[in-house]
Amino acid sequence: MTAIVETTNLTRRYGSTLALNSLNLSIPQGAIYGFIGPNGAGKTTTMRILTTLLLPSEGEAYVAGHSVVRERAAVRRSVGFMPDFFGVYDSMKAHEYLDFFAASYAIPPERRPRLIDDLLALVDLSHKKDSDVMGLSRGMKQRLSLARTMLHDPALLILDEPASGLDPRARVELRELLKELRSMGKTIMISSHILTELAEMCTHIGIIERGTLLASGDVTTIMRSLQPHRIFEVHVLSADEEPLATTLATAAALARAQPHVLEVRELPEGDPPQLQIDFDGDDRAAGALLGALVAGGVVVSHFAGQVSDLEEIFLRVTEGSAYGGTN
Repeated sequence: MTAIVETTNLTRRYGSTLALNSLNLSIPQGAIYGFIGPNGAGKTTTMRILTTLLLPSEGEAYVAGHSVVRERAAVRRSVGFMPDFFGVYDSMKAHEYLDFFAASYAIPPERRPRLIDDLLALVDLSHKKDSDVMGLSRGMKQRLSLARTMLHDPALLILDEPASGLDPRARVELRELLKELRSMGKTIMISSHILTELAEMCTHIGIIERGTLLASGDVTTIMRSLQPHRIFEVHVLSADEEPLATTLATAAALARAQPHVLEVRELPEGDPPQLQIDFDGDDRAAGALLGALVAGGVVVSHFAGQVSDLEEIFLRVTEGSAYGGTN
């Protein structure tokens, strides 16, 4: 898959403070890339370098094949940046705000009205076209700022803490909007220190701590690397009048005889009663395990692998760091 962002040994110092430490980052085209880390980890510094607002102390970064050091104008044409602070002039209406930035991007005056209407419709703000920007809610301001980042049709959107301060409904609306933008072919880099904001939308993640990239890649690969085996939860139904404990024992014996099964635990007192199967095979092997249970006469009502979430991934990756809580 083609990378739209590539960094090589990207380093940034502020005096004696090392904000970025030899960052090697790759973001594939079409991804929603969650850039995760605590406050002060280096997320905003990285984003400012990628948008040419800050020069690296060492190393190099490329956006859409253009150097952020030597081809800054080309990079800016490829990127739409939404900072964590919404800045705007007072007494400006929503359409005037977008028109101002469209002029800054040298978009011809005759193109602007249609473009502004289309973007306001995309972010569901058509009904606020003539509203004063400072009177909009926080969520509406964020959506208007997102519309502004797309005026010049960039390939890459870089969003710094876009969900900060939003209420739950506004966060859901933002998440759905980002998914729609991805379906339109945009690549999105989004930072946050609140993992639940990113859990349901990201295809790829990078975890950064104290300027050092600890892990980066697609979510599935990272999860599998951190969890070499999965735990399958299996619920079964009693056969005729057979006691459920007997049915569980039969299912457990069948499971233990299958490849890739590491351990089987019978939980007859669980709610509901179940088997927990430690399993190190792939999805095809998991299908074969389920098939063996059914072929053996077990009535399976539920068969699912327990899935790690981003919080668990983050805690595993940062284990041993200052942020992870151990030395």
